[in-house]
Amino acid sequence: MRADCPDCRGTGWAMRTVDGTRRAERCDCWRDGVAGQMLARARIPARYAKCDFSTFITYENEKLQRVFRKAQEFAGAFPVVDKGLLLIGPPGIGKTHLAVSVLRAVVLTGMRGVYYDTRSLLSAIRSTYNPVTRTSEAELLDEVMHAELLVLDDLGAERLTDWVEETMHLVVNTRYNEKRPTVFTTNYEDVPDVEDLDSLLVRVGRRLHSRLREMCEFLEYDGPDYRDFEHPPTAEFLYQRWKMRPGRSGGTSAAPAGRLPKRTSARARARIPEGQLDLGWAGGKAGT
Repeated sequence: MRADCPDCRGTGWAMRTVDGTRRAERCDCWRDGVAGQMLARARIPARYAKCDFSTFITYENEKLQRVFRKAQEFAGAFPVVDKGLLLIGPPGIGKTHLAVSVLRAVVLTGMRGVYYDTRSLLSAIRSTYNPVTRTSEAELLDEVMHAELLVLDDLGAERLTDWVEETMHLVVNTRYNEKRPTVFTTNYEDVPDVEDLDSLLVRVGRRLHSRLREMCEFLEYDGPDYRDFEHPPTAEFLYQRWKMRPGRSGGTSAAPAGRLPKRTSARARARIPEGQLDLGWAGGKAGT
């Protein structure tokens, strides 16, 4: 609300005539102020503060264009949606940009939404953990479990321990049971091979993967890494780089596009003997 607003003169209410009747309505400056406050509470990182659908660059990439449409349709229909979204693809192709665009559009309609990077969320929960009562700060958990829309970025980035698996399952399952949609992003492909240590199934665990299948529409696409460009790329530059990606005609011979480099040795080192609990905080075996 603006003190110098010519319509409401700082009251937040403007007099308008509708069908011949004079009545007071909430002023646009008040709505803008409320929207600004809600965006501030949405925890959108400064790097993504200006991300919306209008600044997302599309080009002749059929899968990308489909995912873009799906994201717009989801935001436009919210909260009347049956499922959340899981955006899948290699790093740097704009998954976070799209997820934040959805969050911004939803919050600007008056809904309560919040963004968290998965590792930051787990770190925050871990930092408030009380080893005596085995509980974490209720306010933080309440925010992520009960927000009308949650964006959880970089799913699977945190190495899987018993504590991580149980915590993520608590958050996701609570939202599932209360029918609160969630938008996830991940760099890990959804392949059924349990021997692929960089598959989404292995990175998040079988229980959580099964729940994700029920509560989200899986949307996978690939493209060039935006971070490889010295300056913000145009649609033409992105298309040319995408057209020349490994595995396409005219590109170099390599593994299929979108596959991440294997990190088998790192994942193997993270394995925990069955029956042991890795707490993931100071005092546990992780020793963080």
